[in-house]
Amino acid sequence: MENITYEQFKKLDIRVGTIKNIEPVEGADKLYKCMVDTGDKTDDGETRLRQIVSGIREFYPEFEKLIGKQVLYIVNLEPRTIRGVESQGMLLAVDGKDSSPVFLIPEVEVASGSKIR
Repeated sequence: MENITYEQFKKLDIRVGTIKNIEPVEGADKLYKCMVDTGDKTDDGETRLRQIVSGIREFYPEFEKLIGKQVLYIVNLEPRTIRGVESQGMLLAVDGKDSSPVFLIPEVEVASGSKIR
């Protein structure tokens, strides 16, 4: 494993978001399109949602249960188009005991957009 400097680490913008909507990506058996509340507001006061594509579909067949879940995500990851859908970040998870993803979540509910420090 290659080490990074503390300065490189500080460049990561990791925040808490709340999943507001989630749906399967058409034609992809592993992908969901997640709409995540970033804590930001649009100019007209509406909640700004960030679209994040995540390869967790096989592990969460009842995806509706993820709505309302708070998760950590990387904000400043360069956007990437996956199966025709733009992903504007990355949800963070670890491998669980059975190798299925386990989301990193705050111990208590916090405001969407809270920065990890």
